[in-house]
Amino acid sequence: MRALHIITGLGVGGAEQQLRLLLRHLPVDCDVVTLTNPGAVAEGLTADGVRVTHLGMGGNRDLAALPRLVRLIRAGGYDLVHTHLYRACVYGRLAARLAGVRAVVATEHSLGDSQMEGRDLTAGVRGLYLASERLGSATVAVSPTVAERLKHWGVPAPRIEVVPNGIDLDRFRFDPERRAQARRYFGLPEDAWVVGGVGRLTAGKRFDVLVRALALLPDECRLLLVGGGPEEHALRRTAHEAGVAERVVFTGERPYVRDDSPGPDLPSLTSAMDLLASPSTEEAFGLAAVEALAAGLPVLYASCPAIEDVRPSAAAGARCVRGGPEAYARAMTEARAAGARPRGVSEVARHYSITHCAARLTDVYATAVSSSPSLSPLGATSS
Repeated sequence: MRALHIITGLGVGGAEQQLRLLLRHLPVDCDVVTLTNPGAVAEGLTADGVRVTHLGMGGNRDLAALPRLVRLIRAGGYDLVHTHLYRACVYGRLAARLAGVRAVVATEHSLGDSQMEGRDLTAGVRGLYLASERLGSATVAVSPTVAERLKHWGVPAPRIEVVPNGIDLDRFRFDPERRAQARRYFGLPEDAWVVGGVGRLTAGKRFDVLVRALALLPDECRLLLVGGGPEEHALRRTAHEAGVAERVVFTGERPYVRDDSPGPDLPSLTSAMDLLASPSTEEAFGLAAVEALAAGLPVLYASCPAIEDVRPSAAAGARCVRGGPEAYARAMTEARAAGARPRGVSEVARHYSITHCAARLTDVYATAVSSSPSLSPLGATSS
């Protein structure tokens, strides 16, 4: 089987990193097209031996990109097209239909109650998404929670498949040597108690809650913010105003897989933490929390379908915390007082092993390709 993955961009982000990890485990011959921003993940995919094409799309309304994408799909002779993220889903589904591809699968990575990938869920956004969704074979939800949101939107239940994000358990397994190296690299004292926050530095992630909570904790506590984004300047200002600027470390974007980039990767930084906190109230999955559980960290979260969708006994070490800085400071204080625990892989993390998730997606592909070809090229007449 030959498959083409179409994604909006390939900078460092959860969906982008997840695609790279997935392609390392899928038993399928895959190429990748990025509509925009062929960033660090594109370089990593190329290093993995994956063919990556940059379409050079100028913006959301660059309709000239559509015929270029159609020609690329036709030339590749693909059995299946798999789209990722909103813009790629809209353009990619239509291009696949125009190119006559039988099977079109799309993954919805980041659908919240009021936002999708940071954009407000207006009637126009929803309408365009639903119109393009009808051009595909199946829509993959990364959690049962996202599946329910899609159904509420109007996506027919039989078209929805739940395939959760996957975790590379070996990569995130706690490593004391990597912990020490990462702490030295970012100047974190060996005896510091380090709270971590992982994700795009956007308002929706609510990392300002962690900065303000840090001001309520003892001086030996530190905050390690892993990621980049438009809110970094505001978060630095908040840290300065709260008097904790010297106790907050901004690492910038870090790769999931060790590349040639200097400094520790994300798994190493997870080993360097003593607790992971995720105060975001709208998550489609909660990948950072599950990765932290794979590293044996205690986790505080406001929203995490990946944890909430499994039985409570499997989520040992994870605790839901509602509220602002005071609530998180209290929970952090309690977690610290409880002392360090063995850094083993949690049952939740094992549930989301990338090998299991890749096998499930392979089944979705097989069903889409082998089912009756109700998808003929647009404009063609079925006999």
